[in-house]
Amino acid sequence: MNTVFMLTWREWVRFFRQRHRVIAALGQPILFWLLFGTGMHQSFRGAGGTDFMSYYLPGTVALILMFTAIFATISIIEDRREGFLQNVLVAPVPRWTIAAGKILGGGAIAWVQAAIFIGLAILVGSVTLSWGLLGLALLMAITAAGLTALGVMFAWPMDSTQGFHAVMNLVLMPLWLLSGAFFPIPYPGTSAEIGQVVIHWIMRLNPLSYAVSGMRQLLMPPKEEIVGVWQPSLEMCWIVTILFSILAIAMAAYVVRRPARGDLR
Repeated sequence: MNTVFMLTWREWVRFFRQRHRVIAALGQPILFWLLFGTGMHQSFRGAGGTDFMSYYLPGTVALILMFTAIFATISIIEDRREGFLQNVLVAPVPRWTIAAGKILGGGAIAWVQAAIFIGLAILVGSVTLSWGLLGLALLMAITAAGLTALGVMFAWPMDSTQGFHAVMNLVLMPLWLLSGAFFPIPYPGTSAEIGQVVIHWIMRLNPLSYAVSGMRQLLMPPKEEIVGVWQPSLEMCWIVTILFSILAIAMAAYVVRRPARGDLR
């Protein structure tokens, strides 16, 4: 556990010493929220009586968690190049401690940044104080751990930051866009085209859809049932998000236990 906490503390020190990472991970999602929220405010209808800025807010939280997970796990490639990772690998500690330290450190950083954003939203009146914020904090922590573990799983076998960014853009960005963060998940009608049915089921099978929907329900309980829009129950959101995080952490630990390019064998 000393190894886990040391690697976690190193992630914190390294992250906050690089101010551009702090600004990019927190500033860009806030900028998106302000630009898209004000730009699409008048054209957005049919989301249970909420405006677009309120609807898009949980998606912004998920985007902050995702960006921080990318920035936190890309350090694995940098550590391998600098030789730090090789020093850790030859130490008499289990390999899973490396994954645990990265996930705990990166997930905690992501949670703090998302919590800061929620605090700003409370100050401007977009979020009201309620007991649901406690559940939101826990759900954000579980989601942050799952996304960071997913980043560890992809970053471990890579030796190129360019390749890592390409994979993240190919995997995480569609995962976020098809999570209901930006637009509701509609039910396909009886005369719907095959493409609409496929998109509906992709969004429905997306584990991040349940995290975003759960955060939305905790922030803003639905005032009425939205006709034509699919939305999972809050209980289902908790179950799927927890299972997703457990599976992602287990896969990250499995990948880290396998030798990667550049490891000392």
